[in-house]
Amino acid sequence: MIVKPSAEGVMAQAAAAAKKGPAPVHLWNPPFCGDLDIRIARDGTWFYQGTPIGRPEMVRLFSSILKREDGKYFLVTPVEKVGIAVDDAPFVAVDFEATGECPDQTVTFTTQVGDEVTAGPDHPIRVARAEDGEPSPYVMVRAGLEALIDRKSFYRLVEIGVHHEGWFGLWSGGAFFPIIPSDELPA
Repeated sequence: MIVKPSAEGVMAQAAAAAKKGPAPVHLWNPPFCGDLDIRIARDGTWFYQGTPIGRPEMVRLFSSILKREDGKYFLVTPVEKVGIAVDDAPFVAVDFEATGECPDQTVTFTTQVGDEVTAGPDHPIRVARAEDGEPSPYVMVRAGLEALIDRKSFYRLVEIGVHHEGWFGLWSGGAFFPIIPSDELPA
């Protein structure tokens, strides 16, 4: 008998695993059980069967068992792995706090699910450009899972940016993250 994966089953397994501390999804390699009709929109909204998931604690729980393999996204428990759809990045950085200046500066982001991550060599910031030249900035949250930095936060980042070796960008955690070549900025 083939059992189709369910959001309720995955949630129950995730809740049991969460009671033991942060989910060690990097250690879990259960069999693939199929796809689940869960989608994460570009704005960070999680949908189940086309309806937004309105319980923030459920979204946080699901986000804690998210894993990326070979460019695909999965919810993983010790016994089950189900595929989900992600429009862009699974997280959105909705705010940040900066302390210090230049090489001593640290920038700590907060995601829509409450994760906090300080940008640095292990959590780099990158800026992709759309065909129209519009920037899409990201910060690595964990194990191949990025957060799209929201527009208001990106504008605030630009305000604390500096020029360094021909690039305009920002420092965090002892690393410089380029945003745009200095000579491409308007005077």
